[in-house]
Amino acid sequence: MTDDDAKRAARTRAKIMDGFARAERALFTRPAPKSARAQMKFLRTREKGSTKSLAARLGVSRKTVQRYLSGASTRPHKRLQEALVQETESEWQPQVRAQARQRAASSGGLVISCRAYFGFGPEGTSDAGRVRDITVAVIASHAAAIYVAQEEGATESDLHDAVAEAIADAYFRQGGGGRAGLEVKFADVEWLNIAF
Repeated sequence: MTDDDAKRAARTRAKIMDGFARAERALFTRPAPKSARAQMKFLRTREKGSTKSLAARLGVSRKTVQRYLSGASTRPHKRLQEALVQETESEWQPQVRAQARQRAASSGGLVISCRAYFGFGPEGTSDAGRVRDITVAVIASHAAAIYVAQEEGATESDLHDAVAEAIADAYFRQGGGGRAGLEVKFADVEWLNIAF
């Protein structure tokens, strides 16, 4: 794999992970904490009250965490603000997130919308590769495979392959039929959205 392929795969993984994060945030029944102090308090409870481990998690000093918890500091710099938002949303309402994943993997499936390069036929034909906008309902078994890959810390190519297989099966192969062995190229993802 060349450096360009590795960078492209990393960008695709980031877009897939961001798509899952946005889909899960849409399911929250209560809004996540917004102020830096409230986010720090919430994250401290997740770290079992340890300001030291919270500081390490956020990449700041223990004194910085204590200043925000006491209210002495209220406006975090950009990097800290991004870390607070990301960490808070990743921990917020884990049961809601787990129920949505379980439902998608067992019966509901996912809806994936994306704009990417898809190709499966020779140049000069209508099946030749090109950028396409696709919205497709992915069956539960493919959703389960994507979640397993994501939770097991799959590499960029493994996660990319799981999503590509799900889209190819649902959209191009149409669940099998006469196109069961069709190889579909999925690359250069411009955007990707996921819904439960």
